Amino acid sequence: RASGEKNTNPCAVITMSALRLLEWLFFFYFASHIPITLFIDLQALLPAEIYPQTLRDVLRWYAAEFKDPMMLDPPGWFKSFIFCEAIVQMPFFPVAAYAFFKGGRRWIRIPAIIYSVHVATTLIPILTHILFHRFPGTPHPGPQTPSERLALLGIYSPYLLVPLLLLLTMLLSSSYRGEARPGKATASQKKSR
Repeated sequence: RASGEKNTNPCAVITMSALRLLEWLFFFYFASHIPITLFIDLQALLPAEIYPQTLRDVLRWYAAEFKDPMMLDPPGWFKSFIFCEAIVQMPFFPVAAYAFFKGGRRWIRIPAIIYSVHVATTLIPILTHILFHRFPGTPHPGPQTPSERLALLGIYSPYLLVPLLLLLTMLLSSSYRGEARPGKATASQKKSR
């Protein structure tokens, strides 16, 4: 195919459109994660005094509405995950948001794989805790009924599902694996010429 010709293969067009939709999903995920981390999640780790009352009220409303005592009285293991979010993940969020906003940035592949495996690994104990822990009724009530547990799982599950989708995209998409397109020589092919 001559350069400048459009790809008329319908499967390739659909695949590229689906990939672009995934990139937009990843962009919104990472862009939205910046204020969530700074204004909500880090309250579980940092002194309450550094946050305005309005943000502390938002956290208290969330914890009461969704019965999430981990955010108001976090266990040590949960604090370690928030610490990782602050130190490891937070610097990555704007970089990833930029890469997926632009689309097709192959340099994001390895950092995205590391991020997605890290986050998925942290979500497994959190989701298990939500499902099986016997939460106290006071001072910060946790989920007691199956429907309350499912509601809280619904809040945390996207932070497992999106990273797993990101991982699969980075591993399976030829656009991110860096495979040569038909008619284009790879670096190793050029060296052997």
